[in-house]
Amino acid sequence: MTAQKTPALTVNGLVKIFDVSAPWLNRLIERKPRQFVQAVNDIDFTVPAGGCLSIVGESGCGKSTVARLITGLHRPTGGEVRFAPGRSGAPLSAQMIFQDPYASLNPRWRVKNIIAEPLRELKLRETPAEVIERVEELLLTVGLSASDGEKFPHEFSGGQRQRISIARALASEPEFLVCDEPTSALDVSVQAQVLNLMRRLQDELGLTYLFISHDMSVVRHMSDRIAVMYLGRIVEEGDTEELFARPRHPYTQLLLQTIPNIAEPRRDRELASGEVPSPLKPPSGCTFHPRCPIATARCSAEVPAVRMLANGTRVACHLATGDTTSA
Repeated sequence: MTAQKTPALTVNGLVKIFDVSAPWLNRLIERKPRQFVQAVNDIDFTVPAGGCLSIVGESGCGKSTVARLITGLHRPTGGEVRFAPGRSGAPLSAQMIFQDPYASLNPRWRVKNIIAEPLRELKLRETPAEVIERVEELLLTVGLSASDGEKFPHEFSGGQRQRISIARALASEPEFLVCDEPTSALDVSVQAQVLNLMRRLQDELGLTYLFISHDMSVVRHMSDRIAVMYLGRIVEEGDTEELFARPRHPYTQLLLQTIPNIAEPRRDRELASGEVPSPLKPPSGCTFHPRCPIATARCSAEVPAVRMLANGTRVACHLATGDTTSA
């Protein structure tokens, strides 16, 4: 199983709390207390070396916050993020591919300078000629031409811009890539091209991916394992095909129902009701219980512990079935 490989990344008890209070004077005049959002709530996972773990969930579940915690863009409130030693003996080097290819590239810089910046800052090449050679090599690697380095970002389509973002991420020679919904801003036809490129690069360069998405079809194509998040918690994690074949948590089952099926469109099916609760006031007990079709009184009163099932799936649900191997 993929999960038995050496972990490239280990996350233990990760917590992130944001202060979303109004300014002090507003709180004083309006007599309002400070407000906090627990965006990430005590989560654990590992990413196997050379593999891909995807974190999936609806908007606001905390998955992008996890990506920023892993790459150091946010400082965790609690818990531990630990990278395994890389090829050099130092902790694995990690880079991030951002969601919006229109906002993540400097519009004033030529593409060659965007990609060359990590090479220069990290002194990965000694001479200007070596920098130019490496930039052209990276452009070819992601399916662009060497001459594209002379252009500006606005001269490219969304899919081409994301290829430039991938080239920039690869410039620092990372072993670990955190991909924060890298295809969600792209047309469906272009998504497949970028995903296939990322799969090819993973095989050729031995990369490890943490892949963030809300699209179950995308993560099935990319992942060895999938972790499902809801309101800051991981509610289910398992091998990709096992999770698709036998989802244990009701929220995972709800997400799988959103995947279009041409053979069985099921247009007459009853849609699941309810909106995602506000993270400012999450429900008691299992936070999914207001939307869960099988919830009991216990679900609203008691937070479910994470259980390990015999098939290697971890699930946080009082009512999930399956042989338990450990608590």
